[in-house]
Amino acid sequence: MRAFTTAAAALVTAGALFLLPTETQAQAKKKKSDPFKNPTGYTDTPMLPDGKWRVHDIARPHPRIITPPAKPGDPPSDAIVLFDGKDLSKWVDSGKGSGQPGTAKWKVANGYFEVVPGTGDLVSKERFGDVQLHIEWSAPTEITGASQLRGNSGVIIQSRYEIQVLDSSGNVTYADGQAGSIYGQKPPLVNASRPRGEWQAYDIIFEAPRFEGEKVASPAYVTVLHNGVVLHHRHPFIGRMAHRVVGTYAPHALEEPLLLQNHGDTVRYRNIWVRRLQGYDLPEQK
Repeated sequence: MRAFTTAAAALVTAGALFLLPTETQAQAKKKKSDPFKNPTGYTDTPMLPDGKWRVHDIARPHPRIITPPAKPGDPPSDAIVLFDGKDLSKWVDSGKGSGQPGTAKWKVANGYFEVVPGTGDLVSKERFGDVQLHIEWSAPTEITGASQLRGNSGVIIQSRYEIQVLDSSGNVTYADGQAGSIYGQKPPLVNASRPRGEWQAYDIIFEAPRFEGEKVASPAYVTVLHNGVVLHHRHPFIGRMAHRVVGTYAPHALEEPLLLQNHGDTVRYRNIWVRRLQGYDLPEQK
């Protein structure tokens, strides 16, 4: 009898151990389905300092969903592609000299376009304010000059605020005029240039200036990555691009065209796209 009882106790104990995982799974399933255990937000948490939303606010809008690029450098789904390797339909010639914009005259070939000396600057038809900009460029392989006469062009945001394009691989020039500089204002933190002829990439975050009448309410700010390396981190512009003088501000619209400078060197560009940067907490799209 004692042996039977001991055996039965062992079976009960084994059964209890065997049932324990089943009970734990049931409890976990209940916990997972219980909204109070896994909430999607709260209505009783403290207000954040801006006074608009609570911590983990259940009513706070969710960000819109976009499709990221398949590989780095490609445009995401919400980007405005300004050059896809085919034509210059998104651009016009600045009409330098005549003052009359016209058909873009730069050369298009093999998925890139190239500066044609003697023509005007290239100006985007569309205007932009706060943006994320991706642009790839390549300085000519043939050396025809030095300093500022070697692979010179410029990415001039809002047709005023320049990030310099220059062959800065083994080419000495003034520090605030080399590749990646805020031209005439601030040298880059480092020289991340590749050898001439190789493709280089700028990724630029730009915040447009704001004006109140004739006064600057907020300056323009820029963050620049050159070939994946930070050159500037939310650095302010002191004014528009200028040569040999201090740049100053003059009031302008919140959105203005992007300009690519024709400095007479056959610099090439490709894969240009822009994303407009919008505010936080926008109403959700239905």
